[in-house]
Amino acid sequence: MTFRQERTSTHPASEYPKPPSGAPAGRPGRGTGFLFLLATLVSMAALAGTYYFFVRTTTGQFIDESALVEAVEIHGAAGKAANKLLDWLPALSLLISAVVVLVVTVLKRRWTAAGIAVAACVGANVATQILKDIVPVRPYTGVETLELNSLPSGHTTLAASAAAAVFLMVSPRWRPLAGFLGGSFAVATGVSTLINQWHRPADVVAAFLVVAVFTLPAGWLIIRKGPRWNVWDGYGEHWASSRLWLALPALAGLAAAAVAAFSLLSVAAGTGLEGSTTHYFWAGTALIVIAGYLATVGGVWLFGHAARRRSAPRR
Repeated sequence: MTFRQERTSTHPASEYPKPPSGAPAGRPGRGTGFLFLLATLVSMAALAGTYYFFVRTTTGQFIDESALVEAVEIHGAAGKAANKLLDWLPALSLLISAVVVLVVTVLKRRWTAAGIAVAACVGANVATQILKDIVPVRPYTGVETLELNSLPSGHTTLAASAAAAVFLMVSPRWRPLAGFLGGSFAVATGVSTLINQWHRPADVVAAFLVVAVFTLPAGWLIIRKGPRWNVWDGYGEHWASSRLWLALPALAGLAAAAVAAFSLLSVAAGTGLEGSTTHYFWAGTALIVIAGYLATVGGVWLFGHAARRRSAPRR
């Protein structure tokens, strides 16, 4: 019987070395490719539906424009705070995302993932500007409104895409926390644009969907290219992967849905229309919160499902 000793290489390992032969590698969730494709197609369809309802129909235009007009009623102190956030937003978004992406890239050597994440971020922002130019002006449907197209919101796209880049770069156990914080940042940005009357609620929702269209394929590709580090022990194994970070946005979305239903039902069928001063504003704000946190919960769940589960205790 002969024994052969493997030589140990002194060269640095590749970015994503393969696990040793016979080592338990864990299993990714089933049907992840299909789920990512389905989520991307749903986001595209939702983007088209958002445009059609809120731009091409009288009812959608009325709800969207009323929310923008009623924002005047609460501009005050909230407007000043929102103004400061929007003034600092471009630099703040780029600084936070750049620092996190750079640190993770250098320390963890996730060069491929960094390239994909940055490309998705840039692509979402370029697509937003292209859509602003090619989407037709708002047709007159009986609602007094500016004809200038403002869909999607550029500020919201910047905030959401920067948050998405961070989400893509961190390891699975940090993604629930990163998703909640990034989603909250994007939602706050969207609401701020409404308070300052820069954008209608539909503009913000469209921005979320544009970012989703670019983030989902990028995320699938990152998971495929980095199987070694896209592995975790599931929810609860680390404080950053607690189910709390899924529960909080889910509860916020449900609360926002209740606010939207109450606000719209209170002015339905002409009842209370004359006395309403902020019903549509709160309904529009709720729509932003629902869309932002729905994307957060869906993204965290999908990426958690796609990441491999560790099948052996860590040493």
